[in-house]
Amino acid sequence: MTNLNLVAFNKLSCGMYVICSRKDGEFGGQIANTVFQVASQPPTIAVSINKQNLTHEYMHASKVFTVSVLSRDTPLTFIGRFGFKSGRETDKFQGINYKMGVTQAPIVLDHSIAYLEAKVVQEVDVGTHTVFIGEVVACDVIKESQPMSYDYYHEVKRGVTPKAAPSYIEPAKTSAVEPKEGGVPAAMTKYQCTICGYVYDPAQGDPDSGVKPGTPFESLPDDWVCPVCGAAKDKFEKLSG
Repeated sequence: MTNLNLVAFNKLSCGMYVICSRKDGEFGGQIANTVFQVASQPPTIAVSINKQNLTHEYMHASKVFTVSVLSRDTPLTFIGRFGFKSGRETDKFQGINYKMGVTQAPIVLDHSIAYLEAKVVQEVDVGTHTVFIGEVVACDVIKESQPMSYDYYHEVKRGVTPKAAPSYIEPAKTSAVEPKEGGVPAAMTKYQCTICGYVYDPAQGDPDSGVKPGTPFESLPDDWVCPVCGAAKDKFEKLSG
């Protein structure tokens, strides 16, 4: 019997990037973790984008895209803006520092350490996603800093994966029940966002939002929101101990 443990895919080395494109004067952008170089002469890269995403529509139409490589210290709120919100409902670029590239597509500069611009030379249908292969027409280093790996995003930043991502794996179901007597102390009880799956761990707090480690969920400000998707506190469920 063939073993298919999808967690093995988490061991593949991936990064965190903002992919942007344009169409009819409008901009689209999203988070992606599947970007890689496929040739050196000419320099060529590939990126996998979900067919349902607005950025996919823009890339298919304009045949250009940009890649901004995110730094390790990128806050979850920034990743949530480009990874868990739809450009059909939200202007993701409002208040964001970006510049126009030679492809006339936006290059996100906030939290970026390098960028690449590419023109699409081939599109490969891979089921739910399209792999866009692009010849690099411009690239540069913005600043010297550590790039964020996908492993760091999960293990240290405690980020979650959008359902539209090529690496998405259905999470194991957890019980949302009251801790039993003698179980996890209330102050250490974890809560999970029912929208995106982010887990608030009191032991770690939410440093990006100014919440110190050791802060119980009940003590969070009423206006605190999920650092990934922006959901309110009432969208969180208590996890069993």
